[in-house]
Amino acid sequence: MNSRPMPCSREELASLFLFEEFAPDQIDRLCREGRVEEFEPGPVYAEGAPATCFYVLLEGTVVLSRRVGDYDVEVTRTCDRGVYAGAFQSYLGDRVQQVYNSSLRVTERSRFFMLPAESFAAIMREWFPMAVHLLEGLFFGTKSFQAAVGQRERLLALGSLSAGLTHELNNPAAAAVRATSALRERVAGMRHKLGAIAAGPYRRDSLETLIEVQERTAERVAKADTLSPLEASDREDAISDWLEDHGIADAWQLAPTFVQAGLDTDWLDHVAATVEEGTLEGAVRWLNYTVETELLMNEIQESTNRISALVTAAKQYSQIDRAPYQIADVHELLDSTLLMVSGKIGRRIRVVKDYDRTLPKIPAYPGELNQVWTNLIDNAVSAMNSTDGEGTLTVRTARDGDRLLVEFGDTGPGVPEEIRDRIFDPFFTTKPVGEGTGLGLDISWRIVVNKHNGDLRVESVPGDTRFQVRLPLTSADTGAAQQPS
Repeated sequence: MNSRPMPCSREELASLFLFEEFAPDQIDRLCREGRVEEFEPGPVYAEGAPATCFYVLLEGTVVLSRRVGDYDVEVTRTCDRGVYAGAFQSYLGDRVQQVYNSSLRVTERSRFFMLPAESFAAIMREWFPMAVHLLEGLFFGTKSFQAAVGQRERLLALGSLSAGLTHELNNPAAAAVRATSALRERVAGMRHKLGAIAAGPYRRDSLETLIEVQERTAERVAKADTLSPLEASDREDAISDWLEDHGIADAWQLAPTFVQAGLDTDWLDHVAATVEEGTLEGAVRWLNYTVETELLMNEIQESTNRISALVTAAKQYSQIDRAPYQIADVHELLDSTLLMVSGKIGRRIRVVKDYDRTLPKIPAYPGELNQVWTNLIDNAVSAMNSTDGEGTLTVRTARDGDRLLVEFGDTGPGVPEEIRDRIFDPFFTTKPVGEGTGLGLDISWRIVVNKHNGDLRVESVPGDTRFQVRLPLTSADTGAAQQPS
């Protein structure tokens, strides 16, 4: 910062719109407690630095900019006398962190009247007590309003996710209950059949052979391949014919179970060669109980694994028991969110994951990023549901320079160009009344841009809309991934 002090002219201050109604003694106090400085072209103060002065432009051209990711985005450029910037919220005192919320630079030699933050705060409270109360109420009231609205948005999202999660949990839980009930019947049948076998014409060595066949059958069930419908139908016919040829009744009931377990006529030939003549039907029905119990236990295991995966995803999504700021794997966050919202996505929308698994973990607030993913996925699904309810949701990750790109693409009708600049505004929504608050994208923007120093933008044509989130690969403060103090 290259500046030099200049004389303070009371007449010049009195000519500014900010001070034109001030009495002479008030102008005197401004000159006495403040100062005038002239700056060469370049920076005056930086965003995030302690706000020590209130600046009023006397002459020159100023540029205000905000940091977005790795870029300085110009917010205002003006040469109007009397425009102000800097510590204009110092009257709030230590109730608000007093830092510059933007960067200020001048493009030509410029003069400022500069009032220390302490003096500005004292003057505001002494000269404008009612105005200060009104401004305080407006400032904190707006913050409370934004917090309340943001909380409502999160509760709406939580309600939707809870309904989806309940639905997703109910399916495997119901499947496990059904399988357990069926398994109880099969085990009872096995006990009955075991009694019949024990009372039958089986020798000890034959029973031992049958038990060995039973063990190998269980192993084959665990390794069964999935057949196409045509292959399964052909094998079912072949097994039915084999069973009927060997005098086994109700072949049509046994064949589907054997096919599902991955068994074939070669396996039946092996069984027939192993057991004694006259005991084949009893052996086959005993092995059918074995196959059914194995299949039911597989179903129970798959259902409980699904429930466990959903609970794990819910914990990952909500970041329970985790630090709010941490080094996070974006792919884990995306997968947990996709699982949580799978009920809302439905079966008619195809999900494509195009992940670059070589990307490193990044410093982030995972719980809040999950909220961003939820909002962007919800918008994509709503867009595709607005037409025929079908489409493709593509979630892509990639490296973009020194940032990580997360892109959500949908095949919906697109975002019209005339509203593209407004979609990130608070309360702007194209959804029907009652289906959207218009805050999802605004909250997402604030999380990505303000909280993570990232970037959020949209590219859209009919049939191809892409919301792109770019996040720094490293901490903005240190250039290395670490938790801030």
